[in-house]
Amino acid sequence: MAMLWIKTFHIVLVASWFAGLFYLPRIFVNLAMETDPAAVKRLLLMARKLFRFMTLIAVPALACGLWLWLVIGIGSGEGWIHAKVGVVVLLIAYHAYSGVLLRTFERGENKRSHKWYRMFNELPVLGMLAAVALVVIKPF
Repeated sequence: MAMLWIKTFHIVLVASWFAGLFYLPRIFVNLAMETDPAAVKRLLLMARKLFRFMTLIAVPALACGLWLWLVIGIGSGEGWIHAKVGVVVLLIAYHAYSGVLLRTFERGENKRSHKWYRMFNELPVLGMLAAVALVVIKPF
């Protein structure tokens, strides 16, 4: 029964984390296009609060996932779980790089176009698709 609760929390926390992973780059698109200082200030405040929220949500999401991985067994020989962990590592790197991009905007040093941020915004969709497909299909 405890495992079902951990799975439930994991799913809800991951969905919440992904909401941030989807929305923060969208704020970056707007920041890259915005010229009004008041609007930039408001968007930066939104981005900072969202990044803090998604980081606080990611930690227990990852903790629940780690707990489930330990229960399934790290060396269980099921390749799909190892591939999923690889996808999660890439998503953590994406999250961290989003923080780097946020600090770049805060310093007023952004050099990238809004088109680049639109493409950057699509990467977590691919990560989510890969992770869900690995869990549901278990291809190897």
